[in-house]
This record gives sequence, C-alpha cells and structure tokens, in this order.
Amino acid sequence: MRVAAGQFAVTPEWQVNAQRCVALMRSAAEAGTSLLVLPEALLARSDTDPDMSVKSAQPLDGGFMQLLKAQSRNDSVTTVLTIHTPSREGRARNTLVVLREGEVIAHYHKLHLYDAFSIQESKRVDAGDVLPPLIEVEGYKVGVLTCYDLRFPELALTLALQGADILALPAAWVRGPLKEHHWSTLLAARALDTTCFIVASGECGTRNIGQSRIIDPLGVTLAGATAEPQLIVSDIQREHLLNVRHQLPVLVNRRFALPQLT
Repeated sequence: MRVAAGQFAVTPEWQVNAQRCVALMRSAAEAGTSLLVLPEALLARSDTDPDMSVKSAQPLDGGFMQLLKAQSRNDSVTTVLTIHTPSREGRARNTLVVLREGEVIAHYHKLHLYDAFSIQESKRVDAGDVLPPLIEVEGYKVGVLTCYDLRFPELALTLALQGADILALPAAWVRGPLKEHHWSTLLAARALDTTCFIVASGECGTRNIGQSRIIDPLGVTLAGATAEPQLIVSDIQREHLLNVRHQLPVLVNRRFALPQLT
C-alpha cells in the first residue's frame, strides 16, 4: 500500500488552508496513495495570536470541512488531519478527523494536551476522554494519535494491542532546543514499541518544525521531509510487517498488562 504525509505552513485564513489541504489531497491521489496524513490544527494560525486556532474553531460540517469533503468525493484516499471544533463558549476541542469518500468516517478528541515547554494548550482546549479509534485502509488497521500523544507510549501500545498495523499522527511540533531530536527519537521509539508503521505529518513554518516522516516497524525512516512544504510518499508491505513481528515479537512477549483506560 502507498502512504503519504503532506505538510505546509498554516495561515490565518481558513480558506487558504483548506485549498492547500485540497491540493495535497489531489497530489496524493495522483500518486496512487491510499492513506494521507496532514498536520494538526489546520484551520488557522498566527504568530501574533496564540489563541487563533481556538478562535477560528468550526464544526465538522463547517466551511473548511465542506471544501475537503468535496475533494474527497473525487478520490479514493483516506485522509487524516486535525481541526479545532467548538466545545464550550470560548473553548474548543482539538479534533482528529478521518475523511473518506466525502464523509467523516471517524473522529477523535485529543487526549493529551500540550501543557509543556511553557505552552498551555489546556487554557483554551478541552481534552478528550475516549481512546482513539482504529480504521481500516486497504486491509491495514490504522490507529490515530495527535501530536503530544506521541510522548505517551501506553497510548500507541494500546492501539497496537488492539490490532493496529499503522499509526497515523498529525502534528504541529513546536520548535525549541532539542525538539527536532525529540521528534525523530520518539517516532522511532513508538515504531519499535509497537512494531507498527508510522505516518507522521508536521506543520511547518515559523513556529513548527515540519519534518514529516514515514517510518517502518524497525524505526527506519522510509521517507522524510525538510522544514519546507511538501508531500512525501512511500510504499509499505505487509510481508515486512509480519517479518518484523516474527523476529521482534514484543507484542507477544509482554509480561504485564496496561492499566485500564476508557
């Protein structure tokens, strides 16, 4: 199966951002991909207003998603991304959306909010309380995560134990000392923890690092992006997944259970 990750710099204008998503969706479809992962928080962003993502929140049937749904009706790609959706007055949820054939087939409210490195996502965003879903794409089971979720290995492992073959991760990984190192290390670690393929998309621009990655179950980068807008593509093989899990059966060799989660 062919998978892709697309990245771009989110602007303050949701219409511009929607059109950039549509362009990446078209390019992924032309490349023959079955799964496309786009970045986190795609509605709007501003360097001068850290709350713009929340202020611009739209429901899943709002104008932004309508433009993406229209493109999705014209291709066979399963697209994963996140937008902010309204929750309470002045607040929002960071909502991961899975789009296929013009419909939202699954969604997930981000569990782990980024209250770290002097940033407090929870100031304006409400956390989810339900585990992310598994979806099926071309016979592969795909688990979904959002950005800061990457730092919590038990969530990725839970998805793998439920049958995930691939982990899809939209992100907006903030720049900072050692942050690029954290990103690449954590992506490889989660691949090795779970023996899953990982398709991770990072928003780029002045605030975030970009550096989207497609990684195999042994932590090897199959395709990687720079800090510039681009689409990366790679083919993945089930035979490779099965061989890795035969040679490195960490999911079978576990000696203790995870705590119960919702």
